[in-house]
Amino acid sequence: MIKRLRRALPLALLHVMLVLAPAGGALAEPLRLVALGDSLTAGYGLPQEAAFPVVLEKALRERGVEVEIANAGVSGDTASSGLARLDWSVPEGTDAVILALGANDMLRGLSPEVTRKALEDIVTRLKARNIPVMLVGMVAAPNLGEDYRRRFDAIYKDIAARHGLVFYPFFLEEVAADPGLNLPDGLHPNAEGVKRIVARMLPTVERFVSSLPPRG
Repeated sequence: MIKRLRRALPLALLHVMLVLAPAGGALAEPLRLVALGDSLTAGYGLPQEAAFPVVLEKALRERGVEVEIANAGVSGDTASSGLARLDWSVPEGTDAVILALGANDMLRGLSPEVTRKALEDIVTRLKARNIPVMLVGMVAAPNLGEDYRRRFDAIYKDIAARHGLVFYPFFLEEVAADPGLNLPDGLHPNAEGVKRIVARMLPTVERFVSSLPPRG
C-alpha cells in the first residue's frame, strides 16, 4: 500500500500542476514598466507608497494586470536631464516606458524648442531599443504668455502624433490648482491628488499595457 501511494503521489502532483497552470504553459512574468519623470513621478513630499508609480501599479494589479512599475522620477529634472540619464534609468529588460517630463522646463521658462528636442530624442532612442512609450503631457501656466503657452502645449500632441504614441494630455488634469489635492506649495499633488491622477489616467494606461506583448 505504501509503495503504491509513493508511486501515485508524483502523478497526483503533476495532475494538480496541470490543472492550475494557465493555458500556454508557464506563468507569465509581470510586465516591467518604467515611469520616467520628475518630482510629480517621484512623489515629492510623500511617503514612498503614495508615489504615482506605486499607486498606479497597485491600481493595475487590482484590475488583474500583472505589472511592475519602477519609479524613475527625479525631482527637479528637465526633459534634457531625463535624456542624459535615459540609459541607466531605463535598463535592459524594460517592456515599456511612461514618459512624463517637461514640467520643470515650463516652470523655468526654458525654450519649448529645447524641451521638444529632448523629448523627441528620448522617444526616438527608446523606439530604437524596441521599448514602447506612453507620453504624458504638461501644459504651460497662463502667466508665461500666450505665445509660450501655444508653443509649449503643442510639443506633446505633435510628438505623440508623429510617433503614434498612446497619449495622455495633462498629468495634473483635475488636480492642478485644487488646494485640497495639492501640498502647501501648490505645485505637487498630495496623496489624494495622486489617487485622482491615477484614477483619471488608468483607462489610458490600461489601453497602453494591453497593446504590449506578454512576457514569457
